Amino acid sequence: MTRIFATTLSPTIDTLIHDLAIPAHQDRVIEAWLFNDAPTRRAAEATFAKHGITAKIRRAYKPLLHFFLEELDIASHAFSDISVTYPRNDAAADNRFLLETYPLAALVGDANIAFHPGTRSDGIYDVTLTHRDGTTTTHTVFAPNRLHQDAVNETHLSPTGWLRISDVNGTVLRDEQLDTDYEILFAQTMQAIARHDWGPTEPYFDELNITVELPGQDQPIAHGHEEISLHEALHEDFYFGLLELFQVKSGRPLGDRGLQPGQIVPEIKTGTDRLTVMVENRPLSTTETTGPRQDIDTATNPLTSAQITDELGKIDGDVFSAQSRSGRTITARYHTGTDIPIMISGGQHPNEITGPSGALRGAQVLAKRDGAHFTISPLENPDGYALHQRLIIDNPHHMHHAARYTALGDDLEYRSGTNLLEKEIRKKAQDISKAQLHVNLHGYPSHEWTRPLSGYVPRGFGMWTLPKGFFLIMRHHDAWTGHAMAFIDQVTKHLAKVPGLLEYNNDQIELYRIHAGDTGFDIINGFPCMISVDDRHDVPLTLITEYPDETIYGEHFIAGHTAQMETVIAAYDAHQKLMAQRDKE
Repeated sequence: MTRIFATTLSPTIDTLIHDLAIPAHQDRVIEAWLFNDAPTRRAAEATFAKHGITAKIRRAYKPLLHFFLEELDIASHAFSDISVTYPRNDAAADNRFLLETYPLAALVGDANIAFHPGTRSDGIYDVTLTHRDGTTTTHTVFAPNRLHQDAVNETHLSPTGWLRISDVNGTVLRDEQLDTDYEILFAQTMQAIARHDWGPTEPYFDELNITVELPGQDQPIAHGHEEISLHEALHEDFYFGLLELFQVKSGRPLGDRGLQPGQIVPEIKTGTDRLTVMVENRPLSTTETTGPRQDIDTATNPLTSAQITDELGKIDGDVFSAQSRSGRTITARYHTGTDIPIMISGGQHPNEITGPSGALRGAQVLAKRDGAHFTISPLENPDGYALHQRLIIDNPHHMHHAARYTALGDDLEYRSGTNLLEKEIRKKAQDISKAQLHVNLHGYPSHEWTRPLSGYVPRGFGMWTLPKGFFLIMRHHDAWTGHAMAFIDQVTKHLAKVPGLLEYNNDQIELYRIHAGDTGFDIINGFPCMISVDDRHDVPLTLITEYPDETIYGEHFIAGHTAQMETVIAAYDAHQKLMAQRDKE
């Protein structure tokens, strides 16, 4: 274990109190925008008040949403109409400031709400509120941002701290960007990792662990699985920022999923008064999280690795396997039959938690049929799965994208060469079965995904920043275009019969349209879909499911893995029917 960097920072909010809560400021109005949670900011305002100073400390993250949550009583439903004109900036996506208002439209009851693109580039929202008695009020809401370069010299417009001091007459005496502890901690840590000598070749480390103690608490929002979490956002900024850092170091393009730096693990701790970070190079973990067994059909939490192995053992067939980087075994089954074969897999990205359960449930149903013919690999990335099980002990409602890739740090689907490790399980499945359809179960965040210190919208994943229902991706070889279109039509028609699934889709898609603008995807039988020619896969047909499952539990988790199971069954049946027709032509 090697320590690379460690530091402790003084909270910015304490520094402001120390510097500004003085007699000379008793005739001043102090406004600050910081990243702290509401209780911390209210306590600071009270401290200023004890010194006879008027202070208003707002949140620098999603300030328009916090204006409605903290400065207006939206729960009283006092408004009949709400009009928000959002700013735009050439340095950001056109809908960037619109995205930051999410999920406001779901919080205003029966009020009519409309968002309009504006001409302002100064980060100010213009808000007009029509009250139930017909009166109107107007407000301006400032969203402080700074233009900056990140650790790989890419330019971003990112939320930042701000300080404004006025006199009693409203004359502004000081109005400037403020580097906050949240921003400083991230920047210093990234700089320290960038300066470290990692050697010339991949992988650069076993586990690169970034442990942060960050004061404050997550803030649940009264809609779906939404919560405001700067702890989760810091995990995301560290994880993807470091992937980008090592992509550049290795000479790869940004976003290259074949990068193998090692396992990057940000662990952001809550429930602390200290603001610290420690970066270490640690050995890979080989421990497994234990837990109670669940009925797979009604499982309310991700299954343990041990239960996944046991459930797979209930399916008759030939066993085949591969090894992960850490030495864990990836086990699969080949259930032979007279039908046309398919491949079923889950757990490529193990923080997408409904895939393994859905794959197993679907395969167990099929295995009871005469003639069923398939391979089933429910957990392709056991190292990532073990990491996810470890991380959700502290933060069960965080996305934990550090568990998305393998312990080598790559996306196994993009791995090439001779040392395939985890990807060997797919190669064996195809070689054994000769399947021409791969049903690959995935998921995506069930709540908003942001990177506030790197431009807000996750680079390379902007399409997935907001949930939008059960999403299907169909990739096919060029010669299979007609087959693919008929296939997705049949699958979605089956899924439309799953109780509650269409309504779930409709609600999420509508809110997505309000807060993101144009969807950019097709709707087929009520399901958002993307269909494209892709010759990268060896099998001619690949169906990728994307259920908004990251951080869901209880009845929501049951609904998620049930939808995945139904997709496996629908895909199997559609493939049998269409391949029989294809053979006749």
